Amino acid sequence: MRLATSEEHFPVNIGNPVEFTILECAQTILDVTGSQSKLCFVDLPVDDPTRRRPDITKARTLLGWEPRVQLAEGLQKSLDYFKSKVGTKGPKAGVDSTVLLL
Repeated sequence: MRLATSEEHFPVNIGNPVEFTILECAQTILDVTGSQSKLCFVDLPVDDPTRRRPDITKARTLLGWEPRVQLAEGLQKSLDYFKSKVGTKGPKAGVDSTVLLL
């Protein structure tokens, strides 16, 4: 809301500067959801960034903002919210789901 009501008209990165790998992200998702999905590894695109750590200096300076929720906690809150909205039914029996990693 601070950004939306500010005078700033240029992009402001509000990502999380705590860097983690896509594998760590996928494993955290599996842990939080209790999913039995299998991970599938594929080759990275040639232009894939090797670092994924946003600079949130502008958000800190302009908005006094920085993230306060860690990945696993945020995923759990999101999962709980969506479960409350759509129920807790999981995939149908025999359905195999896969998490793809780039």
